[in-house]
Amino acid sequence: VRAWVDPFGTWLHDMRKRIDAGVVERVDLLIGAEFIEQAGQHADPQDAEQLRVWANTLHHAQIESACRLVIGEPELERLMRIWGERRFPVLYDKTLRVRVDREKARFSAWYELFVRSTSPDPHGHGTFRDCIALLPDIKAMGFDVLYLPPIHPIGRVNRKGKNNTLKARPDDVGSPWAIGSDEGGHKSVHPQLGTLEDFRALVEAARHEGIEIALDIAYQCAPDHPYVRAHPEWFRGRPDNTIQYAENPPKKYEDIYPFDFETEAWPELWRELRSVILYWIEQGVRIFRIDNPHTKPFPFWEWLIGTVQEHYPETIFLAEAFTWPKIMQRLAKLGFTQSYTYFAWRNTSYELSSYLTELTQGEVGQYMRGNLWPNTPDILTEYLQTGGRSAFAVRLLLAATLGASYGIYGPAFELCEDRPREPFSEEYLDSEKYQIRRWDLKSRRSLRPLITRINRIRHENPALQRDDRLRFHATHHDHVLCYSKATDDNDNIIVTVVNLDPHHAHSAWVHLPLHAFGLPEHEPYQVHDLLSDARYIWHGGRNYVGMDPRAAPGHIFRIRRRLRTERDFEYYL
Repeated sequence: VRAWVDPFGTWLHDMRKRIDAGVVERVDLLIGAEFIEQAGQHADPQDAEQLRVWANTLHHAQIESACRLVIGEPELERLMRIWGERRFPVLYDKTLRVRVDREKARFSAWYELFVRSTSPDPHGHGTFRDCIALLPDIKAMGFDVLYLPPIHPIGRVNRKGKNNTLKARPDDVGSPWAIGSDEGGHKSVHPQLGTLEDFRALVEAARHEGIEIALDIAYQCAPDHPYVRAHPEWFRGRPDNTIQYAENPPKKYEDIYPFDFETEAWPELWRELRSVILYWIEQGVRIFRIDNPHTKPFPFWEWLIGTVQEHYPETIFLAEAFTWPKIMQRLAKLGFTQSYTYFAWRNTSYELSSYLTELTQGEVGQYMRGNLWPNTPDILTEYLQTGGRSAFAVRLLLAATLGASYGIYGPAFELCEDRPREPFSEEYLDSEKYQIRRWDLKSRRSLRPLITRINRIRHENPALQRDDRLRFHATHHDHVLCYSKATDDNDNIIVTVVNLDPHHAHSAWVHLPLHAFGLPEHEPYQVHDLLSDARYIWHGGRNYVGMDPRAAPGHIFRIRRRLRTERDFEYYL
């Protein structure tokens, strides 16, 4: 199998999205014209003439006429497939490696926190020292990874305002993902967060609490990042002498410049980007959440992760890649330790059972580890927007028991933040990505007691600390999901039953495979609800369960394999 980078095909794909959205600019057409002209230099005379005509059309025709060419000329696509530039062609050769990771790669609970929102002063900017003060509470809730969005200086050029407005006010703090300013870049900390010594103190204080700090690594720059001045060759220029900013048409991110991984200076770029990881490893960090890895070359990740783990094999890389499943799986094969998943958008019993079976069983489960997140700063699903506090409880229970690794976007999830920026949007109103938020963590709306209890259950039950024994069981009810996890010796068996409807009570008969659990078919056994501490005596594989979301999202049952004596039976009745 031969593959290559197709710059014209990428341009054509994005142009059609721009045309549909009505956001085409002349410079967009000039980019395509350059690709066609380059192809014409290698074509035979007849095809070269036709390509020259099309390039001239994109150069000089009215935008509407040029767009009709882009949309409706299949011959252009055919000739560009023949004569277009094929950058970096590769042949697949099968080389397999086995990597052994530490336990936290398999079992972890993540809490995401914007440091700038942690100040006890209602008008202050949070610091690393303020974050240290929150560590005991995060530990008490049962989290062992504290994930921080980018902590670097934030660009001022084209800075976005509150709610992603294009015009920032003087007091707007900008997006942490617009990395870099005159104050430094990827190896600097935002001066309002504190000093590098303060960050090291946070890492050490977290370690004392049994928590690891995870850092966000976003390989992109604000327009005023030092890299832009020192290494313009690392960025993609446009025909009007500007640098190409990030976009996903029709969305535009004018405050971010992506690196051009097709630059002739790629060896220097690769080495510098790896040095960013190594720099933060020197500061004590061993877990990295990688922003949009699917938009960078596969060989880059294989090289970077491989060379880093040669010296620091304990390093964990989480891929934030919401893209095609095969791409997510490929990133796992290249070395990513964990991956975000589509769990947030799987709501029905069928969707959850089929998707989680795909992730945990068979070939995919051998090399890809899902990390289940019900929300992120970018994702506020319709389910959470419309389901009230119960919806957050349901998604918490699902994430924490379906997945050995899961995470929440901290205060926003804990306090059931459910306000979208506008109808049908998954963006938060007053998103913390663009402004400092003040969170009342003592609010009665907080899910902290439920979070704490579920995380304690996870730590006390080895069955919940792995994914390969996840099995789903019939309930014959669309709103009731039943599944189990067990250790290999069946010494620890957990059966979870969840009401997926956050608005109404539901009940169902659940069907358990007693033979798989090593339980006799005709003897009673005890199920202990670890959420409510209630105990029940069940008989056989078919038993009745009822759930009201206003009281609890479901049950986490631990099964005792058998009642030892008649006295036990009478007591638990």
